[in-house]
Amino acid sequence: MSLYSFGLEPLSCHAWNKDKTQIAISPNNNVVTIYEKKGKEWSKIHELTEHSGRITGIDWAPESNRIVTCASDRNAYVWTLKDGMWKPTLVLVRINRAATCVKWSPLENKFALGSGARIISVCYFEEENDWWLSKHIKKAIRSTVLSLDWHPNNILLAAGSADLHCRVFSAYIKDIEDKPGPTAWGAKMPFGEVLLEHKDCGGWVHSVSFSPSGDQLAWVAHNSSITVADAAQGKEVTQLTTNYLPLLSVLYVNPTEIVAAGHDCCPYQFTYKGPGALEFVKKLDIPKQTSKGSMSAMQHFRNLDKRATEEDSNELPTLHQNSITQLCVVSGERAKVEKYSSVGLDGAMVIWEFKVQHVTLLYTKITVFSRVLKDSWQVMLWLPSSFLPLPAITHISYPAISVCKNSATNHQTQTLFI
Repeated sequence: MSLYSFGLEPLSCHAWNKDKTQIAISPNNNVVTIYEKKGKEWSKIHELTEHSGRITGIDWAPESNRIVTCASDRNAYVWTLKDGMWKPTLVLVRINRAATCVKWSPLENKFALGSGARIISVCYFEEENDWWLSKHIKKAIRSTVLSLDWHPNNILLAAGSADLHCRVFSAYIKDIEDKPGPTAWGAKMPFGEVLLEHKDCGGWVHSVSFSPSGDQLAWVAHNSSITVADAAQGKEVTQLTTNYLPLLSVLYVNPTEIVAAGHDCCPYQFTYKGPGALEFVKKLDIPKQTSKGSMSAMQHFRNLDKRATEEDSNELPTLHQNSITQLCVVSGERAKVEKYSSVGLDGAMVIWEFKVQHVTLLYTKITVFSRVLKDSWQVMLWLPSSFLPLPAITHISYPAISVCKNSATNHQTQTLFI
């Protein structure tokens, strides 16, 4: 993993280009800054300054190399690189409240924009008039749209909002795409059709993410919960309420593993293997090494005297020193993410490596001998490889029970006397 600080200003959102050599970030103002990696450093190469309000969303289309931005000024722009300069094109989003989030579709022929107007604008390019138009999804939305994510089929769109609802809509636009086939979420898909509506998410839905297959949808809410809806299992919903501060961003990194992060300043890994089987796996951050071991005795007692503390540090034991606002894929396919990035309110960007630990099961033979029956039998017991090999000739005594373990290269032979 690697950490880079872009300054003291909080980073509200970010996006990568196709080869991940450039990153577009917004330091919580009306400017989008593009940095290019040169060696180990990031150098500023462009500034996008068309917006007059705070930037709330950035997305970079990898194939067409177009950037879409939205802001609290109620506008959205599509940026195209021409002659080494980024040229903006205003999008007719037709909203009267601030835009809150924006996302390109997988085929990059349209994008979705959420807003405080209780509207999702699905925008597409009309070649005849050479402009970007929008169609509105209004049905059932009762508050600000906070998060969006596209289904891999380029048709379905998930949305989380401040009315404590998570929904899946059809964003099919017949003018630019063929009629879609049926999915696990439903077969009837006219524009704006609601295919899922989960009514009580427990809080604002800060982030949503489809699985690589599109059959599952994960979201995180302000009540510190993470939830998965499984279309392959009758749209059954499984919720896990954590003991952590609220999560702000969620990302599927493979068909079963989910990474989420938020106000705890570090990412967490969860796994989903079916209805009712959503579990916390581990914290993915590496705690920072403290300077306690190298602190001099004089400094130690000076801190006790002046600050009533043993260490002269106010740093959190995490790489990020403030809330993580967004997670993005850096490398790997959607079904097998190898690296992902996070930005936070501390002005830092961290690139994380994701590795799944596979548990190898080996077996042990247990021979059970009964003194009463004068007979014995063998039982096969499978154990994780971390348990094997067991120490040779180890005896463990219990009341009326004696266990003898003999180690081997690939299995264990144990004798149990009762």
